[in-house]
Amino acid sequence: MKIATFNINGIKARAQALRDWLDEASPDVAVLQEIKSVDEAFPSDLFEDIGYNVATHGQKSFNGVAILSKYPLEDVRRGLPGDDGDEQARWIEATVVGEETPVRICGLYLPNGNPAPGPKYDYKLAWMERLKARAAALLADEAPALMAGDYNVIPQDEDAARPDAWRKDALALPQSREAFRRILNLGFTEAVATRMPGPGHFTFWDYQANAYDRNDGIRIDHVLLTPQAADLMTDCGIDAGVRGREKPSDHVPVWVELAA
Repeated sequence: MKIATFNINGIKARAQALRDWLDEASPDVAVLQEIKSVDEAFPSDLFEDIGYNVATHGQKSFNGVAILSKYPLEDVRRGLPGDDGDEQARWIEATVVGEETPVRICGLYLPNGNPAPGPKYDYKLAWMERLKARAAALLADEAPALMAGDYNVIPQDEDAARPDAWRKDALALPQSREAFRRILNLGFTEAVATRMPGPGHFTFWDYQANAYDRNDGIRIDHVLLTPQAADLMTDCGIDAGVRGREKPSDHVPVWVELAA
């Protein structure tokens, strides 16, 4: 089972680009972030026509997440538990039953948090604490599960081409990195860091100052796997070349393959 995460930065602008990548990469499951669309306006037909089941958790003009799956989506849940008053569409999860093993797939768009300090950063850290609670529950199930998406966290200096440029940014502040490590240290395997160690593996390049051409990138899109899912992992990768195409997202897909 090939599972990918992709922050598409607006489905209206990039529906065809997404369809082209799906045709080419053919993931069994794709979790999407920043669809920036209400559920009713999401172009589900475009993806159902090529064999995907579609579940969305949308929001007008901002945020929004979705799961596309060639397998049926079971027990779909929307919204990260822990705050009934949170109206931002940043979390969706479902069980995908592959050819051999069911996998619980969670798609997330973690808050950016800038400017920091401030209320947006407080929201980010509170959201990450809720994420930690959900992560602990996934581990307690002792079943294959993963959390994939745009975490808006640069885990280490090696995950940025110019780490000094991010010192005061919410993506790289010590509290952000510590919150990420607390989740990881519950017992998750971080796919890219495990299978592709070392610097230079970026997933985001800003639109400004020819960042992609200069490879001035950062790695903020991550896939975290429970031990049961990590045992099934056979490969992972980053489709960095997608960033160089016409009208690209500023993110690129990250994928894992599971023997499931």
